Amino acid sequence: MAKKLHVAIIYNEPTVETEEGRKYASKAGFSIDQYTKLINDSRRDGKAVDMSEVGVIEQKEDIQEALSSLGFETSIFNMSDDLDRFLGYLKAMQPDVIFNMVECLGDEAIHEMHVAGVYDLLGFTYTGAGPMTLGTCLNKARAKEILAFNGIPTAKFFLCRDAASLPEEELPMGFPMFVKPSNEDASVGIDNGSVVKDFAALKERVAFIARKFQQPAIVEEYIDGRELNVAVIGNRPPMVLPISEIDFSGLPDGLPKIVTYDAKWMEGTVEYTGTQGTCPADLPPDVETAVKDISLRAYQLMGCRDYARVDIRLRNGREPFVLEVNPNPDLSSDAGFYRSARTHGWTYAETIGKIVEFALERHKTLGRKQ
Repeated sequence: MAKKLHVAIIYNEPTVETEEGRKYASKAGFSIDQYTKLINDSRRDGKAVDMSEVGVIEQKEDIQEALSSLGFETSIFNMSDDLDRFLGYLKAMQPDVIFNMVECLGDEAIHEMHVAGVYDLLGFTYTGAGPMTLGTCLNKARAKEILAFNGIPTAKFFLCRDAASLPEEELPMGFPMFVKPSNEDASVGIDNGSVVKDFAALKERVAFIARKFQQPAIVEEYIDGRELNVAVIGNRPPMVLPISEIDFSGLPDGLPKIVTYDAKWMEGTVEYTGTQGTCPADLPPDVETAVKDISLRAYQLMGCRDYARVDIRLRNGREPFVLEVNPNPDLSSDAGFYRSARTHGWTYAETIGKIVEFALERHKTLGRKQ
């Protein structure tokens, strides 16, 4: 009998910042039962739940179930910010494939790329983007420079490290503007105050980013329009799955039509319930073609592989601008990537299985190179 391929699902315990989350937090990790209790207690009490704190935990269980149903041997490993344990696990287990779900190390998103670098240095096969792509896409200003240089439309922008240095008379674009941290992902640092309409609000927001995140703010031209999530999968060649759209019609009047941290993660908030995803997006054929073309170009230009999501805004319903390229996006069953895969006709297990297959196809040998 042929040996089953061993897929190691590796993640790092997410930071828990909410009061409810801290109640259950420990460096030893969480059981899914503890997270389920956290969610149910908060829902019962009418509290918002930070799903970013539970998403990875639930997601890894779903991925393990999917891979097991496809005949893979699986294991799950939580790094818990312990590099010695991490290296010991890799040496002992020698997995054939790593399903890489690590998004940070030591609470720093920038170290996501360094974990992928460890896989490369040790010769392991793993899913998703390599270290250069992860690092470049996280550096939002650098990513936008690369896109713009290669003729891919993206909003005008500038970096600002210090609110005091903002030149009121020499701003490169008019208001409104969109302000966010330059080196975060998953909508961290984005809330209803991120869209600024005058210079005073701009200075206040830049100062907030510098103070809270200790990094420059990226200040962008605000593109008022529809927001699309474009899932791209595969390598030779990659393909675009049905385009998903964020429906902002459920937001109350006065709130900006953006995907804030609350909209993405805080179940029970008006932003979360008011920004539902729909798929497929109802687009004119020529606009759909343009969006798919730009997304494929961005995916390949940024060095994405296996799977990624390209977020796009449509100005005047027709003109696409790339907001961000997201390697290794959220694979939750209710997230934008799988929403597109489901519309394409794939089950969750089929989608996860294809990502592993694409990773295997990139390597002539399995597991660690000898």
